[in-house]
Amino acid sequence: MLGTDFPKDILPDDDGAGFLRHVTPILSAADIAFGNLEGVLMDGGEPAKQCGASGNCYVFRTPTRYAAWLRDAGFDMLSVANNHAHDFGEAGRDSTAAALEAVGIRHSGREGSWAEMTVGGVRVAMVAFAPNIGANSLNDHELAVGFVRSLAAANDILIVSFHAGAEGAGAEVLPFEREYYAGEDRGDVVMFAHAMIDAGADLLLGHGPHVPRALELYRGRLIAYSLGNFATYYGIGVEGLRGLAPILTARLDADGRFRGGRIDSTIQLRPDGPSIDPENRALELIRELTATAFPDGRLVIGADGTLRAGS
Repeated sequence: MLGTDFPKDILPDDDGAGFLRHVTPILSAADIAFGNLEGVLMDGGEPAKQCGASGNCYVFRTPTRYAAWLRDAGFDMLSVANNHAHDFGEAGRDSTAAALEAVGIRHSGREGSWAEMTVGGVRVAMVAFAPNIGANSLNDHELAVGFVRSLAAANDILIVSFHAGAEGAGAEVLPFEREYYAGEDRGDVVMFAHAMIDAGADLLLGHGPHVPRALELYRGRLIAYSLGNFATYYGIGVEGLRGLAPILTARLDADGRFRGGRIDSTIQLRPDGPSIDPENRALELIRELTATAFPDGRLVIGADGTLRAGS
């Protein structure tokens, strides 16, 4: 979320043009760069979500011209399945889709939607799930499994994105059970991820808790349970763990099996965009969380950020 102009204008001083400059070399080097877009891309309009009496207004509206900054940074595919994708109702969803399509960014999230592209002759699809209104439903297990099976059968590699898991203190730790936040059923992320791979998915990319979580290698496929916050100009807090912004690179073979990868640690230092973190705090946290949650050693995360399958 590169900036919002609702309910007040808190857009970057350079209108967002340079906000992703520190991470563009990493993103643009990938065959496919994926991210989760919080909020809508829309010019004007009235929100469907109402702000609370406390004065905290978590409603995000980014101008449609910002789609170009996402493209220029290297993004190829975006999830629009999350609790802010419907902040401006169906008109906001329509505007977001049109803005992304105008710059050539594929997207998924709206109920029934998926994205596809071909890289080096390999057919790749991405489908995004969330437990929110109008999205591909994370909590409708039967529907999600059927959808993933059909997409896996029609493509060589299938990426599944999921906006799920609790927020707040301690959210970085996987609970291995169903999670709730603000009265909302945020799903059982481990059960969901395993079910998606059993149905044919090859790479699971999670976001939602706003903090990094563990990685897992399951049946030769990589799962990132949460990659935290990444690029939020203002509008939500990025103190402590919420400011850690890992970039995960996964290398897959033509059948989707994990062949290696790496974690690059970045950190949000306002008003600057995500910046390379010489202390590698995101990496160190993910290494610790992964070793605790999955001590079987199936995934080895090196001190230099490299990822490989264990022996």
